[in-house]
Amino acid sequence: MTSIDLNADLGEGFGRWQLTDDEELLSVVTSANVACGFHAGDAVTMRRVCELAAERGVRIGAQVSYHDLAGFGRRAMDVPASELAAEVAYQVGALEVFARAAGTRVSYVKPHGALYNRVVHDAEQAAAVVEGVVLADATLPVLGLPGSHLLKVAEQAGLPVVTEAFADRAYTERGTLVPRSQDGAVITDAAAVIERSVTLARSGTVVSHSGEHVVVRARSLCLHGDTPGAVELARRVRAELTASGVRVEAFV
Repeated sequence: MTSIDLNADLGEGFGRWQLTDDEELLSVVTSANVACGFHAGDAVTMRRVCELAAERGVRIGAQVSYHDLAGFGRRAMDVPASELAAEVAYQVGALEVFARAAGTRVSYVKPHGALYNRVVHDAEQAAAVVEGVVLADATLPVLGLPGSHLLKVAEQAGLPVVTEAFADRAYTERGTLVPRSQDGAVITDAAAVIERSVTLARSGTVVSHSGEHVVVRARSLCLHGDTPGAVELARRVRAELTASGVRVEAFV
């Protein structure tokens, strides 16, 4: 039977401000990308999400980012490689404290936002992220876009790699994500997102922004938690995957 992991970005609040419905989404997804304080999240939020994830058996991933709270980690930044490596290790280590306190551990690492897109094509920044992961824990899997420099460098460093797809993001004909600055970059039609989820899981393909069929073979499917109706959409996606004969389970 075909299987797929469902991951979502969680813990994306700060202080009294909350963006994602962490508790409800943790009843649907199998892996949680937890913000580590650099683009969102704080100590209290990280602890709470780790406790909720542990209670539900959801795997915890460190969602590492450029240090950009004001821009939600979605602004392009030029960070020296040595500094970025240290910041990645710092974020993973911070989340690990709360994961262990909840009786579990950090199970993987995934970059966020501008960093995620940068390490698709920037070998130096990708190497810095991998260096940071190795500093924190040289056994951690790295979650990223198929064909990205990040996954190539991670594999060369001996880290497990996990490919990821996005049902609610538009793709270019090269298999990369359409920048959020362009119209149509985020797919908001629920029926389209559900259909793309099943197609990605069963056939490993997606229709690009220009109408071409693109191969995107992924072990994990990302459901964004910061979009309107995210919880209900996540439930519908999981239900349709199961109805289509796809087993939903964590990759670790």
